[in-house]
Amino acid sequence: MLSIFRRLMKSEHGATAIEYTLIASLIAVAAIAAMNSVGGKIQGVLTNVSTAMGT
Repeated sequence: MLSIFRRLMKSEHGATAIEYTLIASLIAVAAIAAMNSVGGKIQGVLTNVSTAMGT
């Protein structure tokens, strides 16, 4: 396992793969945060609509 990691660190392809993985991770974290924010707002709107309809 350690030898594979060492080969990846020496290889430019390995470094590129690691960089792409980090970028994808950051995008995923940002997307999850945005979805949580939007989801809360949608829930609030639907609650207001439900209240206005008298349900």
